[in-house]
Amino acid sequence: MDKILIITHTADNFSIEKVTEYIGKNGCEVIRFDVDLYPLQNKLSTVFQDGKWVSILETQEVKYRLDDISAIWYRRAYNMGKGLRDELEAKFYGAAMGEIRNTIFGFIESVDVYSLGKPSVYRRLDSKEEQLKVADKIGLKIPETCLTNNPEEARKFILKHQNVVAKMQTGFAIYEDGVENVVFTNVVSEDRLEELDSLLYCPMQFQKMIEKKKELRVTIVGRDVYAFEVDSQQFEDSKVDWRKDGVNLIDKWVRTELPGDVEEKLLELLDVYNVDYGAIDIIVSPEDEYFFIEINAAGEFFWLDNLTEENLISKSIADVLCDKAPRRNNMVTA
Repeated sequence: MDKILIITHTADNFSIEKVTEYIGKNGCEVIRFDVDLYPLQNKLSTVFQDGKWVSILETQEVKYRLDDISAIWYRRAYNMGKGLRDELEAKFYGAAMGEIRNTIFGFIESVDVYSLGKPSVYRRLDSKEEQLKVADKIGLKIPETCLTNNPEEARKFILKHQNVVAKMQTGFAIYEDGVENVVFTNVVSEDRLEELDSLLYCPMQFQKMIEKKKELRVTIVGRDVYAFEVDSQQFEDSKVDWRKDGVNLIDKWVRTELPGDVEEKLLELLDVYNVDYGAIDIIVSPEDEYFFIEINAAGEFFWLDNLTEENLISKSIADVLCDKAPRRNNMVTA
């Protein structure tokens, strides 16, 4: 029986169970590695001796051989080293966490089997600039864009385009008094130009604001394309960034069809990056122009999966992992 390793964390959502269920229906076995239990509860060892590499994962319940797995789904790596800060002196904590990350990421990168997601792939796709350049090169429309830490360049861009949004290139939150404040996309008006001086300390991405007829979230797994649309303009808080009012929109998404040329170019985008999963954000203008915004290498899909018959996105992920569907080969020595 083929073994599929899923790398995630204990607080991940139910999509893991759905994918696991379909993997079982494909006649394969799932090994789950919750990284937030590493290293205090889970143990990971890789040994080379007698001419062979052997990898072992020990959980509190089971001991697994990992050197004979057939595929990996690198889903999430949240809260690695959870609880370790309470066990170590502060001066050792940073070094220990560095070793923990390197060990897990090194293992994922080096296993010579098919992997749906890798740390190196996620790092590459963190580059919004490369994403936009690749999308433009293959013929997708993109908004006018300025990435800068130069206040004057930003001012010139904003004055030229008038309606401009500002966004961070990485998803993050600011914590104040223990409260998480997520940084969303925001409109930049001319009366706030003086605030741009702070760019000196932190670059930002600015884009010409595209009037929205609708917004799309396109989840691609292998060659399977799942496109959903939503009218983000129906609620005030979701007009600029639908994630800001995602709870109210969660049941407003509907399955849709992409124009053939747009779907073809999105598949080409995944070909360029040699990945089999991507969650792509698109804005459709009132003139029915499709603007590529970004691709998320590990973007969430559970709420859209629930809108398909029998969780088809989870099924596609399981089929790719079990080699039951076409996939882009990314083995180390392929």
